[in-house]
Amino acid sequence: MSTGTGADSAPGHISTPTTAPAGENSMFSSLRIRNYRLFATGQVVSNTGTWMQRIAQDWLVLSLTGSASAVGITIALQFLPMLMFGLYGGVLADRLPKRTLLLATQSAMGLTGVALAVLTLAGHVQVWHVYLAAFVLGLVTVVDNPARQTFVSEMVGKDQVANAVSLNSANFQSARLVGPAIAGVLITAVGSGWAFLLNGLSFAAPIAGLLLMRTHELHPVEPRPRAKGQLREGLQYVAGRPELIWPIVLVGFIGTFGFNFPIWLSAFVSDVFHGDAGTYGLFNTLIAAGSLAGALLAARRGHSRLRLLVAAAVLFSALVLVTAFAPGFWLFAALLVPIGIFGLTVNVTANSSVQMATDPEMRGRVMALFMMVFTGGTPLGAPLLGWITDTYGARIGMAAGGVISLAASVAIAVVLARVGNLRVQVSRRGVTFVPAAASRRRDLVTVA
Repeated sequence: MSTGTGADSAPGHISTPTTAPAGENSMFSSLRIRNYRLFATGQVVSNTGTWMQRIAQDWLVLSLTGSASAVGITIALQFLPMLMFGLYGGVLADRLPKRTLLLATQSAMGLTGVALAVLTLAGHVQVWHVYLAAFVLGLVTVVDNPARQTFVSEMVGKDQVANAVSLNSANFQSARLVGPAIAGVLITAVGSGWAFLLNGLSFAAPIAGLLLMRTHELHPVEPRPRAKGQLREGLQYVAGRPELIWPIVLVGFIGTFGFNFPIWLSAFVSDVFHGDAGTYGLFNTLIAAGSLAGALLAARRGHSRLRLLVAAAVLFSALVLVTAFAPGFWLFAALLVPIGIFGLTVNVTANSSVQMATDPEMRGRVMALFMMVFTGGTPLGAPLLGWITDTYGARIGMAAGGVISLAASVAIAVVLARVGNLRVQVSRRGVTFVPAAASRRRDLVTVA
């Protein structure tokens, strides 16, 4: 078993909850740490730019092609490198100083945004340019993602990992509230190119934050020396630990089939509700509002439970399915908020559970696998669901993602119950998992 702290889960013997020390377990406790404050400040600026570019990129491709499938291809190209090379990025994150890696990756991401801005503002942009930029950004993300995920624990220490992971998500979702709204205004007023340019320039903020950090206040993990078999070692490490493998499998299904909102929302805007870029920005903002609420609730909890992960996954998938057939504009829009809440809960709970249950020297490879499965399935799911959406309509495309995600969530709930020797109990408090042996003892007492 891992010597990591572990996350409380449905199988009660697998792990236990981890919380901040007494008196420090508050919603924003990680922000007391100077290095993390610098990191968070830089990230909220660059994340806002990233969301501006995402909206502008999707809308530009839809404008150039008129195809939801083309939007799906763009998303697939952005995440294809993670599927192909994600584990190698984790090996690099374990081998090299993470702050140095992040300085390089954040600089490269900024240059990618500026290059796409130049092409767009000059009037020479073509669809293949967007495809290429998405693929290059994906290559950089292969290294940036595990380095950024694992650098959190080096800034805050193990007692604040769960809180910092939740605040990272709150940070990202806060930017998601602002970014799409700004992008919608910019695209309508002056075009997509200015959104790309502002995104490129926004990376100056995280780079400055990294440079201003006090390195002696970090909790660095000794880099792993180069050796044969490190990739295989990471896979074997995860394979023998149910507290790691099942959250990773679950987020793989949710990420591949349930998080294809750029395809679905762009199709609903253009084909169902006949809106414009402002409507698309509104839908993304509503999902972000729910996601921000979910992230703040997760930060307040201060611990992660696998039973919460499974419940959130079931509710998220069911809501996606129900929303697909919402008859009116405002009902559809309103349902996006709880979708954001439960979708973010899935992401944060799985992320913090996996990080806390992993030994520090293995964290880069484990988180690379986590992100590879979570986002690397997009090259498979996005084109498929894009084709379904183009062929059968926006409602069927979105419903298909909800059905697959719901089936996977229920199946993994059953597996976790069996691993933990649990059974379902229905009471006035709702549906819960309880130890099978304890339940049998209560039944015998009742019979006697």
